Amino acid sequence: MSHGGEHPGAAALRTRVRHAVSEGLAARIRDDEQQGRPPLDYRGRRHLAERLAADAADAYATEELAHPTGTGLLPDEVERHVINQALDEIFGMGGLQPLLANPDIENINVNGCDKVFVRYADGRRAQTPPVAASDDELIDLVRSLAARSGVEERRFDRGSPGVNVELPDGSRLFAVMAVTGRPSVSIRRHRFQRITLARLRELGTIDAGLEALLGALVRARFNLLVVGGTAIGKTTMLRALASAIPPHERLITIEDNFELGLDRDPAHPDTVALQAREANVEGEGAISQAELVRWALRMSPDRVIVGEVRGAELIPMANAMTQGNDGSMATVHASDSAGAFTKLATYAAQSPERLSLEATNLLIASAVHFVIHLAEARDDKTRVVSSIREVVGADDKQIVSNEVYRPGPTGRAVPGAPLRAATVDRLAEVGFDPDVLERPEGWWNP
Repeated sequence: MSHGGEHPGAAALRTRVRHAVSEGLAARIRDDEQQGRPPLDYRGRRHLAERLAADAADAYATEELAHPTGTGLLPDEVERHVINQALDEIFGMGGLQPLLANPDIENINVNGCDKVFVRYADGRRAQTPPVAASDDELIDLVRSLAARSGVEERRFDRGSPGVNVELPDGSRLFAVMAVTGRPSVSIRRHRFQRITLARLRELGTIDAGLEALLGALVRARFNLLVVGGTAIGKTTMLRALASAIPPHERLITIEDNFELGLDRDPAHPDTVALQAREANVEGEGAISQAELVRWALRMSPDRVIVGEVRGAELIPMANAMTQGNDGSMATVHASDSAGAFTKLATYAAQSPERLSLEATNLLIASAVHFVIHLAEARDDKTRVVSSIREVVGADDKQIVSNEVYRPGPTGRAVPGAPLRAATVDRLAEVGFDPDVLERPEGWWNP
């Protein structure tokens, strides 16, 4: 039996099929949105793709008969092989598959089909082979991934030049076209979908003392804010903290795009995951994270967990933390633990409530109990907890906090200012040993 790549017309047919299927699926998504029809499920999309591929093959054969190119018609078995290969690529990961299959790769950045860069978990960076034969093929691949992702159909064309997609393995893909010279794809891997504080200790992110303290903070239902830079491990830390939540508690998670995955974790059987929704082609139907937080409060949660606070959802989230939902958590982009308060004040000032700085500080001081900062250690590329602040109150223009763990010589957190006596008592009630805080050098080197 001939192999599809051996026939001189196979490459042309493969390109024809790929474009026809990609464009046809994208057009169906647009039509469904405009007509208000429910989107096709996976089986429906696959059947549509098979019909589009068959039509493209027939059109190719008709043109070859009418205007021979010299390559000749493809035998039936070669045509079937080419069609199946193209559909497998469209409904699979295509050239991204080898990279996604490598557990040591953490981030993948594609600047055009042939400029592919990866970052490994140990901090190494490398350039890898192309992931597609052309930029058009790369766009087709992103469209096919977007067409079958998540709970909402996602377009990728000149009308919607940016798309955010959750891949089947939980990785997060963001792609842009039209606003760049070449299509660009960025993939952030979540290497640890199931993670615990004990595992973070094994990985070197925290030490034994921090493991004991963080677990107690969760069990004692303190409200926690995880902060740090981009791709520093905030989502992973949030998962690890959540692993200390008793399994009988009801959790509501709120995200711009699904990443936490607590609703898929058997350790949290009573979990509802909510995702913000973008507007449709008419600019209608958007549902913000702020609105989802308000909805969450009507769903009888024991804790509310916001994947990332970055706007108007701050005020309802802070209100939730002060209205009986103790033990709630969120993440924020901030360069250090103290800078988180400035970032929160900025969000509050831009929110519809337009709170004054004094009112914002009072709200945050009553809502957030501890801020946990992640950074890279100075002596290697390990991501570590570098600082923990206990919020003690608000003083007019600023929030007052104590840095109970501060960066040590290597950037790893070591005990700093003492915890408040009332906090120590509350932690002791859930089994925390205060002697853990009596080692000024920390526990990094037993």
